[in-house]
Amino acid sequence: MKRIFLAATGMSLFLIGCGPVVARQNGTPDVIVTESSGPSYAQLVSLSLDGDIVLDATIRSAARIPPAEAAGLAPGHVRFYVTVDVGALIRANGPLPARVGYLVDVPFDPRGRAPNLKRQRVIAFARAVAGRPDQIQLLTPDAQFAWSPALDQRVRGVVRDVLAPDAPPAVTGVGNAFHVPGTLPGEGETQIFLKTGDGNPVSLLVLRRPGEAKRWALSLGDIIDEAGGAPQRDTLAWYRLACGLPDALPEGSLQAQEDDNATIAREDYAFVREQLGPCNDGRRG
Repeated sequence: MKRIFLAATGMSLFLIGCGPVVARQNGTPDVIVTESSGPSYAQLVSLSLDGDIVLDATIRSAARIPPAEAAGLAPGHVRFYVTVDVGALIRANGPLPARVGYLVDVPFDPRGRAPNLKRQRVIAFARAVAGRPDQIQLLTPDAQFAWSPALDQRVRGVVRDVLAPDAPPAVTGVGNAFHVPGTLPGEGETQIFLKTGDGNPVSLLVLRRPGEAKRWALSLGDIIDEAGGAPQRDTLAWYRLACGLPDALPEGSLQAQEDDNATIAREDYAFVREQLGPCNDGRRG
């Protein structure tokens, strides 16, 4: 079987340029997922973190699975077994056959019919199947998206960020938190130390200054500094906080605080959570 081999780069990341090709049938674009309803940034990061295969491929054939054999199929969806021609490995830990197969769930079209997937160009997030090099498993039943130049660029950027040596670590919880009042009325700082997957220090600093809007900053390292400011939305640092922090400050984080200072620390944490906004990674309510 013909296989796609890529030069090793020292990381599980393979980026291959592909010309912008859009699958067409009868002269009109055939789209699975429109750009406006495409995956969110957080969803792309979650998928990139959960699996080790991201591929750009064109569907060669699609066989519909009878509903009685499609366990767990969501209402309004249909399940297919598709074979795809791999055009590029955006991420992989090793070579992959030039043609692979997998199961995918897609919604019915607006007319209530099963869509025609053949010749669709897609981006899929998957993992390998042990003992079956020609098979992959999507990370979620619908982890396949219609290819577009914009989505291709977004996915490649996310994969690069996730695999970067200096990528922000996963936030696994909240450690100690405390508020220190300033010398002026309404002045003070709240420091919140976070727990991380790799043990590296991460902290939040919330600043209150008389006559100024409250602001906060993220510090990645031992030095707590406001200079870095808050992370921009739809960045990996933002994702780590928005999708890793609990909704409220745990009471165990405030054990050494007086009641008034603990109340302010809770308010400042709630302020940070509000500024971050929802995770929107497709897995949380």
